[in-house]
Amino acid sequence: MKEAIFIRQNMEKWKIAERRTFDFSNSSPDELVEAYTEVTADLAFAQTHYPNSRVTSYLNNLALMLHGELYHHKREKWSRLITFWTHEVPLAVYEGRKELRLSLIIFLVAVVMGIFTALGGEEYVRNILGDEYMDMTLNNIQNGEPMAVYNGEPPIDMFLGITLNNVLVSFICFVSGIFTSFATGYHLLQNGLMVGAFPTFFAQHGVLGECLLAMMLHGTLELSAIVIAGGAGIAMGNGWLFPGTYSRLESFRRSAKRGLKILVSIVPVLIVAAFIEGTFTRYTHVPDALRLTVILLSLLFVLYYYVYLPSKRHRDAERAA
Repeated sequence: MKEAIFIRQNMEKWKIAERRTFDFSNSSPDELVEAYTEVTADLAFAQTHYPNSRVTSYLNNLALMLHGELYHHKREKWSRLITFWTHEVPLAVYEGRKELRLSLIIFLVAVVMGIFTALGGEEYVRNILGDEYMDMTLNNIQNGEPMAVYNGEPPIDMFLGITLNNVLVSFICFVSGIFTSFATGYHLLQNGLMVGAFPTFFAQHGVLGECLLAMMLHGTLELSAIVIAGGAGIAMGNGWLFPGTYSRLESFRRSAKRGLKILVSIVPVLIVAAFIEGTFTRYTHVPDALRLTVILLSLLFVLYYYVYLPSKRHRDAERAA
């Protein structure tokens, strides 16, 4: 890239970072960290391609000033932990919003595919869900307890097992991004197919309502987390595939860091989902109104934290700049 183009593409960002060094009282530590990260990345690029240029010297001085502000205005550990959840994660989600939307689209397409596959006959569902699970579920339906699968183990054992499984599934969706975003998309397709086939099978046996109430009681959080993990994995994979103005390694490092923040944010979500599945979903005779309330509250949380709050934090950052 020509030096003039590099300067033109990034000058506005550098000016904002420079203003933060002169007016640090109006900049949060998170904004200073973000500015410092971007400036040091640009400095590394400039040192590689324009080692004797004035822009390299300028970026080096700017990085030193930002580092000085960060060093003298560190927050306490607990305060930093709070800002991670209230500012850093939402901003990372906003930056990865396109990849998150793509993850949701892939997942929903797979769900529709799973529905049509299940409509093709029971043998197709067996290929997706497995013979053992199908035989057990058919037996439960015949005994009038279609959701008995959720009360087959002690609550604590079930909670721990589900937590580990859900974290593993989400982690695989994310880490697959190392092998490009297509690998993450494949895992999203697999999960979506199962989610589509599962309720369709129950609908064919006349117990769709009970299935959806039981599944979405914990699934609202659980499935949302898988989609979010998929978006984080796609973001990491795209950083490798489409480096833009950065080196491929630097682009991958930045996208992986952003994706990891998003991934960390869903761990508590998965723990809560596992707790609901292990201790509450098993009570299939609980009033439907109560179960619908839990589902609605879960959905509102996901929409607030992963849709509304990221947009709000981005608007706040723009106004501050």
